[in-house]
Amino acid sequence: MRLFEGTPFDIPPKCDHCGLVDNACKCTSEMKARIAPEKQTAKLTIEKRKKGKTVTVITGLLAIANDHASLLSQLKSSCGAGGTIDGDNIEIQGEHLSKVRQELSKLGYRVRP
Repeated sequence: MRLFEGTPFDIPPKCDHCGLVDNACKCTSEMKARIAPEKQTAKLTIEKRKKGKTVTVITGLLAIANDHASLLSQLKSSCGAGGTIDGDNIEIQGEHLSKVRQELSKLGYRVRP
């Protein structure tokens, strides 16, 4: 029960995603859990793997709050390399730190080296 429920001062809660009243909202729980890119900070690192392979790793972006699959495909196409999703981390094959930083900044994410 809300504080002023049933009185003229009642302000029903609204969905943060679509702005409609909660009763009329058609957003799924996944859509409501999304966080705007401007409110997230991605941390970029380069890791050495076995046999001398290098991988650009993006951490700090939660899988629940993002669509990692579409983000991965955008980064792979901009870098011209392969990649994968490992838990909450996105991995791009090769040393593509500057390209990934530029692409994430263009999408609105804050990037920390």
